[in-house]
Amino acid sequence: MSESYDGARVLVTGGTGSFGHTVARKLLERDVSEIRIFSRDEAKQDLMRHEIKDSRLRFYVGDVRDYDSVERATRDVDFIFHAAALKQVPSCEFFPMEAVRTNVHGSENVVRAADRNGVSSVVALSTDKAVYPVNAMGMSKALMEKVAQSHGLNNPNTATTVSCVRYGNVMYSRGSVIPLFIRQIKSGGDITVTNPDMTRFMMSLAHSVDLVEFAFRNAHQGDLFVRKAKATSIGTLAQAVLNLFRSDAKVEVIGTRHAEKLSEALATREELSRARDMGDYFRVVADNRDLNYSVYFEEGDVTQSRFEDYDSHTVDQMAVSEVEELLLTLPEVRAELRAAGLPESRTEQA
Repeated sequence: MSESYDGARVLVTGGTGSFGHTVARKLLERDVSEIRIFSRDEAKQDLMRHEIKDSRLRFYVGDVRDYDSVERATRDVDFIFHAAALKQVPSCEFFPMEAVRTNVHGSENVVRAADRNGVSSVVALSTDKAVYPVNAMGMSKALMEKVAQSHGLNNPNTATTVSCVRYGNVMYSRGSVIPLFIRQIKSGGDITVTNPDMTRFMMSLAHSVDLVEFAFRNAHQGDLFVRKAKATSIGTLAQAVLNLFRSDAKVEVIGTRHAEKLSEALATREELSRARDMGDYFRVVADNRDLNYSVYFEEGDVTQSRFEDYDSHTVDQMAVSEVEELLLTLPEVRAELRAAGLPESRTEQA
């Protein structure tokens, strides 16, 4: 991590999740003074406490929906990773107001508390489902981004920088399809996929942490960061898992789930028209127009037509062999292969 974390106090909301575990371990490699894990699940906190034995790890029970508990947790904090969210598409479809309360109101509580307590920087984690959203989860995340970006518009003299990162499927995180495929193979059943032609951006947990850390180093008020990524189809992903585990299981197509899209976009052409190319990342600067409506109705952006959406259907697609190599970078996949007595590298696989 960046040297700027040395001696810092860092808060991770939703910190008992997959991202929280990964970022906590990486932060503990640095000279941070304290990492606060904020979540409402005391059982997961207790598991994490025993799993990561470090006195710099502190646990705060609370809910982002409750401003007072968020405000307490942000006192004397330097940086905030805002990862708390409802992320499951089907459950958010049935309970959309729950998604709003956590993803929108909860995010506002985090930003407001951070501003009150003079936090240096907040990075909020978003998703490709926030781009042209068709489901409640994506819509609530899109609103979360607007909440984050509006902070600077409404508080021009604030000392707290609020930015967002947006990424696709995080492999082997909770809810990921990869552990499901592996469980199905181990149980001797067939692999079930919703639609083999669906495409998705793929990112490891380590890359998701790198993206957030890049945002902390480079963010200006209201920025949005996207990591450039290749994509793959769900059918290709399933075949790669089958190959690694040397399984002859069949792929059963069960049909598209509640509110799923055939492809996902990480950035719109409108965003890319004002983005800065930073090598492995795009930095999408905030739209800082005010409520002078002539800017909206009389002045347009002629450059937008030169860009296309950064969509999982149109970017470079990974072949089966490339997906296999990517899967082998995941410690969890290698552990499953090791437990099954199978090779853990491409060389051994060959």
